[in-house]
Amino acid sequence: MMTPVARQEVLGLYRKIFRIAQKWQSASGQMEETVKEKQYIINEAKTLFQKNKNITDPELIKRCIEECNARVEIGLHYSNPYPRPIHLPPMGLAQQQGRTFRHQEKLRKLSKPIYLKSYDEVS
Repeated sequence: MMTPVARQEVLGLYRKIFRIAQKWQSASGQMEETVKEKQYIINEAKTLFQKNKNITDPELIKRCIEECNARVEIGLHYSNPYPRPIHLPPMGLAQQQGRTFRHQEKLRKLSKPIYLKSYDEVS
């Protein structure tokens, strides 16, 4: 069960994101870019909040709140709603099984920044 304080904080973040989306202006100043970025912000918020709505672990809720705050601040600072790219080392020359491969996977997961924890591994 989510504590009332955490619930209030999550709902506040949700409202804050939608207020940001309403006022959002694209860095390029083009209207079609602004519309696409606004829609991205709304869709991303709905998707991630829906995905995480059943989380009950207080520590995991806290990490999700931290990730949300980080993404909001980065998006506002750089005037870019999309997640910043990260440059993780490729899986290298390790076989698809074995200790070296597991070690490389662990290093990749540890090096993933907080603002991308909700994204699944693509490579």
